[in-house]
Amino acid sequence: MQLNVKHRIRITEGFYLNIQLTPNEARVIGSLIEKEHITPEQYPLSLNALVSACNQKSSRDPVMTLDERAVQEIVDGLIGKRLVSEKTGFGSRVTKYRHRFCNTDFGDLTFSEQELGVVCVLLLRGPQTPGELRTRSERLCKFSDVNEAEAVLKRLMEREDGPFVVRLPREPGKRESRYAHLFCGDIEGSQDGEEADVSMPAPGADYERLDELERGLQALREEIDEIKRRLDRL
Repeated sequence: MQLNVKHRIRITEGFYLNIQLTPNEARVIGSLIEKEHITPEQYPLSLNALVSACNQKSSRDPVMTLDERAVQEIVDGLIGKRLVSEKTGFGSRVTKYRHRFCNTDFGDLTFSEQELGVVCVLLLRGPQTPGELRTRSERLCKFSDVNEAEAVLKRLMEREDGPFVVRLPREPGKRESRYAHLFCGDIEGSQDGEEADVSMPAPGADYERLDELERGLQALREEIDEIKRRLDRL
């Protein structure tokens, strides 16, 4: 099945803009959303900080090696689409960038905290299982269990202004299906909200232990990245 999806946000009264992102644009938008919530004291981001955020070796899939020129071109394109705006602080010659993608005064696209956490992780890491989303969105939002993550995915598939997420066919040997965002266009072989049964069996003890180990590993990676950033600033 192929879904033909273009999302529309209102920029000004009576004017709508289709959201159709390239993979690189999705990385920039996802990075801006993530840093807005995880490191608000450093947001908006300078071009250099945005390049580092896009090219992080942790919490990114695939890992990219975008240079400043490439990121600047992506940002300029997103400014043209009115999905990013620039800001120059008083007394500073460094231009910084913020997203206008959602949850802003510039459009109607609004997500709850959990919905935004899911969308952000999907933008940054590609298709994910509900268990992976629960773990990997931990710094953006909280899920009490995998069932709650599945319920949020279902809402994102069934929203009247969506769908924003689609369920992918389960891979051989996997116990959970993966979900992908639809902001980069159509996905071949996906299932719509009516065909997708999001009622999955609760993970067993082994899965929960793996979940906990992955959270610990992710925290270590992020701590190492932060140490490297501090050393670079020195």
